[in-house]
Amino acid sequence: MLIDEDVYLSHYGTPRHSGRYPWGSGDPDGQRNRDFLASVDELRKKGLSQVEIARGMGLTTTQLRNQTSIARNEERQRNINEAQRLRDKGLSPTAIGKQMGANESTVRSWLEPGATDKATKIDTTASVLRDNVKEKKYIDVGRGVEAHMGVTRTNLNTSISKLKDEGYKVHYIKIEQLGTGKETTLKVLTGPDVNTSEVSKNRAQIRLVNEFSTDGGRTFTPFHPPLSLDSKRVGINYKETGGAAADGVIYVRPGVTDVSLGKARYAQVRIAVDGTHFIKGMAMYKPDLPAGIDVMFNTNKSNTGNKLDALKKLEDDPDMPFGSQISRQIFAKDKNGDDVLTSAMNIVNEEGKWETWSKTLSSQFLSKQSPKLAASQLAATYDRKLKEFDEIMSLTNPTVKKKLLDGFADEADSSSVHLKAAALPRQSTHVILPINSLKVTEVYAPTFNDGERVVLVRHPHGGIFEIPELTVNNRNPEAISLLGRASDAIGIHSKVAEQLSGADFDGDTVLVIPNNRGSIKTAPALKDLQNFDPKASYPSYSGMKKITPANKQKQMGLISNLITDMTIKGASQEELVRAVRHSMVVIDAEKHTLDYKKSSLDNNIKQLREKYQKEPGTKAGGASTLISRAKSEVRIDLRKPRRAQEGGPIDPLTGKKMFRDVPESYINKEGKLVIKKEKTTKLAIAEDAFSLVSKPGTQMETVYATHSNRLKALANESRKASLGIKNIPYSPSAKKTYSEEVASLNAKLSLAKKNQPLERQAQLLANSAVSAKRQANPNLDASDIKKLKSQELATARHRTGADKQDIQFTPSEWDAIQAGAISPSKLKDMLDNANLDNVKQLAMPRQQILMSPAANQRAITMLASGYTQAEVAEALGVSVTTLKTSLNGGG
Repeated sequence: MLIDEDVYLSHYGTPRHSGRYPWGSGDPDGQRNRDFLASVDELRKKGLSQVEIARGMGLTTTQLRNQTSIARNEERQRNINEAQRLRDKGLSPTAIGKQMGANESTVRSWLEPGATDKATKIDTTASVLRDNVKEKKYIDVGRGVEAHMGVTRTNLNTSISKLKDEGYKVHYIKIEQLGTGKETTLKVLTGPDVNTSEVSKNRAQIRLVNEFSTDGGRTFTPFHPPLSLDSKRVGINYKETGGAAADGVIYVRPGVTDVSLGKARYAQVRIAVDGTHFIKGMAMYKPDLPAGIDVMFNTNKSNTGNKLDALKKLEDDPDMPFGSQISRQIFAKDKNGDDVLTSAMNIVNEEGKWETWSKTLSSQFLSKQSPKLAASQLAATYDRKLKEFDEIMSLTNPTVKKKLLDGFADEADSSSVHLKAAALPRQSTHVILPINSLKVTEVYAPTFNDGERVVLVRHPHGGIFEIPELTVNNRNPEAISLLGRASDAIGIHSKVAEQLSGADFDGDTVLVIPNNRGSIKTAPALKDLQNFDPKASYPSYSGMKKITPANKQKQMGLISNLITDMTIKGASQEELVRAVRHSMVVIDAEKHTLDYKKSSLDNNIKQLREKYQKEPGTKAGGASTLISRAKSEVRIDLRKPRRAQEGGPIDPLTGKKMFRDVPESYINKEGKLVIKKEKTTKLAIAEDAFSLVSKPGTQMETVYATHSNRLKALANESRKASLGIKNIPYSPSAKKTYSEEVASLNAKLSLAKKNQPLERQAQLLANSAVSAKRQANPNLDASDIKKLKSQELATARHRTGADKQDIQFTPSEWDAIQAGAISPSKLKDMLDNANLDNVKQLAMPRQQILMSPAANQRAITMLASGYTQAEVAEALGVSVTTLKTSLNGGG
């Protein structure tokens, strides 16, 4: 780069951006600031770009902007101070101007009330940051903090830069996002004497600059210490008196305030008892409880003479005394208008929540069915994806189109790995409850047609012999009395639960799928499994070493993969019984100290692995089919997306993601060099799904491999289409035309950004809590850890007020976006914080066909007369979903 020889860049010693002392230190007259600004202005006049000026000064463009802002701010403040000093001496603005070499209007601006405030915004913000570092030591200054503080990002960045000149440090710390498993980077400001290692070790102590926002005025009621019932009001129905037939169910007396379920008729709850124990299960009203008993708990445990033995002990954790997440507590207003906890019911899930759960079909279920059914449902999945891709490609707003294409590609990649298929017609998730007056061949399911056949599918299941087929009976008086027209609960006989992989009634769920055509294969429960008791068959022996949580998880993975591979390869019923029996032992091996090794020998698991998992040149054992191999964990060298100078992260010819290796290593406690790896799955990194198919292969694997490859190709096509998209130009005139919509959108974006620091704070708190509990409980297995992470993150979000509210666009706001009233960069920010379902609905409008007002009224009348939702829907010629949506006003 050439710089005009007439332009002289003075060397100020240690640059502002890299040393402890700022330019201008020891320079009370501000001469160095003036020289710096003069140099920058002179270089601009000579035609140099900002990039060239920054490079010539050894700065980045961001550092140059920050230093320029600081210098101008300090120079303005010096002028204000001097002008006010001269005014206090009695000089007029004209005289002051002559003395300071400025015109009168400039002097008057320096003397205006509030001029000092304007000039010291950066100093004030820096002072706030400085005080917070002094008080909290490590503070979050990342994205969204500016909205949280009520300042601009430029102001915050400049203030941070000013503090860096004083020796303060900025560190970048990575933490796991507990909800996704990915990493997020925190930008942390500390004092001069703190290094990155210290911040990393104390990441749980990173705090926000100010008090937590409640997200634009929204309030979050903190978890309230639970009300505790007197055990005298709690009855226990033990195994000896029939409690096992309703194991996990909590019958509740209706009309009693402190055990009310609110508006729900049934709910999964936790109830504190005597301040030391709690009940865990599904609560439902029952009017005929014994006198003095308001809660009756059903259990398969035997009576010890102390009812508390049938309950669980409360955790020594005031934020999570039940050891699990609570979604809702029941409050009422007192005479002062304050919220007061009125019920002992701490709700985990409640009526209406289960019907929103995923309605896809897992490969664990579908691969045990016929290849024809699997191919049909996977084809339906692909067709929907293809239709969505075509709709996105038809969009006219390029920014939205690019966002949706990129998101679509990621979703298609994910779908190609998890291998879930489209739901069958009218399939839905329901929680199971006991109605023992039903026959073992019947089910009470008011959202289905009376008399039709349905199958119940619970995950996981060993085979089709654990899928009962039942006939809907919606006329059972007991079921009608207890459940009414339940939208997402079904009633079954307790013996049906035994066939459902040993399900109980404390919140277990099933897929309910109509099967009038018999397309879903089922088989009678295997007699050899009906009376099998793992605890009695494989007790521990003296000196036996208990299985570790890690080994239990490993053994469960091995036997689960074996059952899947055996089913796909056509194993006999006798062979499946051996494998399933062993899996039952492994499941309980840790909890009840069972001899799983003897079970493996007795059931000759080695022979099954040799027969169904050994391939030429390989060892017996481990996943051997595409279905079991797909999600098998594999560790690969660390990598990052390919850089722009290397061709970019996407191959423009194929649309494939391109990576570069970024090797990292560390020295472990034994002093050995360890190369860092990242976790992924075999199917995620496979170029061709057929590379994971067993040899010689099966028809089912071919169906799934073809599906996976089609989805990967669609993902690549989406990325390739996204590469060449250019943004539409920003329109100032559209901004004026849609000024109200623009203001509303800006406010929504600001509100969304305010949650970002709160979310990071929640992630920090949750990570800290998970770490502490894992240290205190080193025997936690993978499933326990996953559950713990989810619980701690939910709790931390509750405590910090982190509750991201995705931006919802109104039709008029969408019109403003389409007209170019929002700049492409800001629109990208909005889309990053938007509800993409809302975006898709506006960008790809579909006409929602609901019922007429007359049909709505007829439906209401029929429901009031006792008809089920399924019967009403059939009479009106609509689906149950359309019926529900229409009666709820279309939303």
